[in-house]
Amino acid sequence: MSALLVPRVARILDRRDETHDTMTFGLRFREDGEHRAFTFRPGQFLELSVFGVGEAPFCLASSPTRPERIEVTVRRCGQVTDALHTLGPGDEVGLRGPCGNGFDVESVAGKDLLFVAGGIGLPPLRGLIWNVLDRREEFGRVTILYGSRTPSDLVYKEELRAWGDAEGVELRTTVDRGEPGWEGNVGMVPVLFDQVELRPGSTTAFVCGPPIMIKFVVQDLLMRGFGEDRVMSTLERMMQCGVGKCNHCCVGHRYLCRDGPVFSYAQIKEMWE
Repeated sequence: MSALLVPRVARILDRRDETHDTMTFGLRFREDGEHRAFTFRPGQFLELSVFGVGEAPFCLASSPTRPERIEVTVRRCGQVTDALHTLGPGDEVGLRGPCGNGFDVESVAGKDLLFVAGGIGLPPLRGLIWNVLDRREEFGRVTILYGSRTPSDLVYKEELRAWGDAEGVELRTTVDRGEPGWEGNVGMVPVLFDQVELRPGSTTAFVCGPPIMIKFVVQDLLMRGFGEDRVMSTLERMMQCGVGKCNHCCVGHRYLCRDGPVFSYAQIKEMWE
């Protein structure tokens, strides 16, 4: 419980620009024993604090299969993220967590997997994708559909190429608006569904992105025969405490920080009824 309540000090190993306003940070706990003991599920999140500025929740963008480092991808959108973007290798931050439930990887072993992400919604799925690819023989077909506003806004550009080249993986990308030199798809993410073979009866879908994108993607998946319990997504609200005490993320009878942030569409629909 102390790991959820008291920040532990971590050092920034490196940072990498993803877009003009988004950066990925590699982190490692200052104490080696703490780092070796740190375990998590894809889809869980951390409460990250910039000392003297504040604390905010960020999804774990790395995979448990690669424990040498912790990674978070951060878009500049407020006081804490602005301060974090000024830090670099050797600087220290505080970490609480992991928080939340995460994706149940074992429950989809042997199944086909469909990942659908929009914009900055890819980081919560990135750890799950690498987890699956690092254990490739345990899963069926893998399809990744990803869209962003423009080609410049695509995150993990090098990894997208690596995923597209991986055996048994089908990758499709699209953008809302093309740029000079862009020869790929133009349109919202659902336009990609007609380019791939979907087998709803044997596939679990993982969806993450802006709320409006999730709404239309889920509607499309349901019309194509996916069951409500086979469509998984993440919900976001200000998960300030991370342990279900502050009530900021309460929706119905659930706390997104404790009972989520991962839910099936069946659970999401029940929460809003």
